Amino acid sequence: MKKVLLLFWGKGGNVERAARKVYALFPPDQIDIFDVAGFDVSTITNYNLIILGGSTVGVELWTDVKDDNEWNRFFRAVENTDLSGKQVAFFGLGDQVLYPDHYVDALGIFKEEMAKTGATHIGEWPTEGYRFTGSDGAEGDQFFGLALDEDRQAELTDERIKKWTDMLKKEVGI
Repeated sequence: MKKVLLLFWGKGGNVERAARKVYALFPPDQIDIFDVAGFDVSTITNYNLIILGGSTVGVELWTDVKDDNEWNRFFRAVENTDLSGKQVAFFGLGDQVLYPDHYVDALGIFKEEMAKTGATHIGEWPTEGYRFTGSDGAEGDQFFGLALDEDRQAELTDERIKKWTDMLKKEVGI
């Protein structure tokens, strides 16, 4: 049986709500969900598909190597873990209007950091239907994962999550 891990950060807001929507679309016996701070990294090799979800936040939280940054802790803990044969997928939240030059940049960080583990990246999502001017989370006409905007396109979130989750399940054979 394929086993899925869904990790998200931050807690209690749009990211967690989106994570719970993704979680609900998988068979309950095949997926585990954790906030990244509460996850035991030593168990990561037990999973076939690892889904990371987060938001693009200010420079003080992403690029500063602060001890209290939960994603930095996670990435430092897994960077020397061999995840060859595992698959990784990402979803990110952002605001296309207030931050059009950095829309869902977190997807690019997820991709860069998880590439160090040897895992295979899946789950790219088209940029069509979004309005932004720049993103480290996209290349050409594809985001590195599902892009969500709860501030400007909340009415599209459920449909996007369903399509993306169906695509992931098909790709991994669930």
